[in-house]
Amino acid sequence: MSDKVKYEMEFPIQVSPSLLYQYISTPSGLSEWFANNVNSRGELFTFMWEGSEEEAKLLSKKADDRIKLRWTEDEEEGLNYFFEMKIQVDEITKDVSLMITDFAEEGEEDEGKMLWSNMVSDLKQILGSS
Repeated sequence: MSDKVKYEMEFPIQVSPSLLYQYISTPSGLSEWFANNVNSRGELFTFMWEGSEEEAKLLSKKADDRIKLRWTEDEEEGLNYFFEMKIQVDEITKDVSLMITDFAEEGEEDEGKMLWSNMVSDLKQILGSS
């Protein structure tokens, strides 16, 4: 298996950090834009899409700041890949951005970025942010 490549993205979102945090850290919030349905039991999140299901382990989270998860498939294979959604607030302008860190197979970064762009676009629509 080839090494995955880390990539980062920034999405400005006009919404309060605490509201955005609810959408990136709770099963009900994630079900609105990230997957069709999301359940969690302790540190384990189950993401359901039409016809597929993936589990991820919660690595860390900080209220109104970030959530970091690792797919259990990577965990079982001893791989250190993760995906993180972090809220960044500009100290001067107070502009809010959602920072995404993820990994993709080499050469597939553009597909990963497009997927995140589409999902965050859905999130912005739900939040009423342009």
